[in-house]
Parts: sequence; C-alpha cells; structure tokens
Amino acid sequence: MGEGEAKAEHAAKADHKHAPSASSTPESYSKDGERRGGGDAYRAFCATLFTILVLLGIIALILWLVYRPHKPRLTVVGAAIYDLNFTAPPLISTSVQFSVLARNPNRRVSIHYDKLSMYVTYKDQIITPPLQLPPLRLGHKSTVVIAPVLGGAGVPVSPEVANGLKSDEAYGLVSMRVVVTGRLRWKAGAIMSGRYGFYATCGVWMRYNRSSNGQVPLLAPSTCKVDV
Repeated sequence: MGEGEAKAEHAAKADHKHAPSASSTPESYSKDGERRGGGDAYRAFCATLFTILVLLGIIALILWLVYRPHKPRLTVVGAAIYDLNFTAPPLISTSVQFSVLARNPNRRVSIHYDKLSMYVTYKDQIITPPLQLPPLRLGHKSTVVIAPVLGGAGVPVSPEVANGLKSDEAYGLVSMRVVVTGRLRWKAGAIMSGRYGFYATCGVWMRYNRSSNGQVPLLAPSTCKVDV
C-alpha cells in the first residue's frame, strides 16, 4: 500500500469516528424536547392544583371562624311535683314537670333538634319513663322553654332509690337530675351540618315535702351540662 492510499484510509476512519451517532439525530432531539415539555406541564399542573387546595383551605377556615357553631345552653328554671308515691316491691308513681330553658347562643347559625327525649333520674336510676318530644328548631340567638309533664305509674326502682327519696322528702330537700337526649344539626345559610348526638344533664335541688303539690321552689337555677 502506497503512502497516499494509507493517508486516504486514515482520513476515512477519522471521518467515521466523528460522525454523529443515531442518538444525536434531529429526531432524538425532538423527542427529548417533548419529554422536557411534558414534565414542565405536569409540574405546572401540580403547582396550580396545590394553589387551589390552599385557597380552598383558607376559605374553609375563614367560614369556620365566622360561622363556627357553639353548643346549645340549657337551664332548668322551674319545677313542679304533682305525685311522688311508693308501693311494694318497691315501685314508684311520679308526675313531675321541669321547665327547661333552651338557648341558641349562635348569631349566624340555627339549631335543629330531632329524636328528642326527656326523663328524670335519682341516684343515677331512671324514675320516669323517657318521653319523646317533637322536633325543635332554634333560630339565631333565640330561646324556647321545654316543659313537658313526666311520670308514670308502677316504675320499678331499687330499695336505695325508694329509701333515699323517702329520706329526702322527710328532710324537705330533694335532688333529681333531668336528662335531655336527641340529635341536632347546625344550619348556616343553605349549609346544613350532619347529625350529632346530643346529651344534656341538669342537676336540680328543690324544696319538697309531703304537703307540696305543684310548683316547688328551686334552690338555684340549674345550668345543664351539654355534650355534643
């Protein structure tokens, strides 16, 4: 091989070595650009979605701070005992009435009650059968008095309850507990919340003796403990 042929072969090998590879073709550059463009679009979508969620969270927090509902407030403001007698084995016959003032403390939220019932206990034992009450709605900053007559004949009680009530009656001072249960919902504008269980207990101290028949004086208004 002559010197000229050797130089030509060496130049051909050098050209082949420096020739662009298949991965550097215009088509591959186009695909890389499309991938980069798709990644940018995905990141932009995620950023937009995150911003929307943050704004919705801020709006929800503001609405909650403005409309956040407060629990209802209940107070026993009056009492009457029409019947309180015992028979064997022991059984109790009762006819009592407690006036419960229910107040909605919310300025922008109404309260809707359903499945309400009311009964009376003594030493944590029921002495009047639960009485079902009709549905009730309390508007903004409104109050209503609930005063049903509770009682029944021949309600079985423990000897502790019978002896305790007889002793209290002889002493002239009786303590009972009024219980109101049910479900409630809060409503702000057109938005209604889900149903929540409602349980209120009201300890009541009264002056009572055998000669009492009807209204009995309370030692003090009884503010109820309300759990929702």
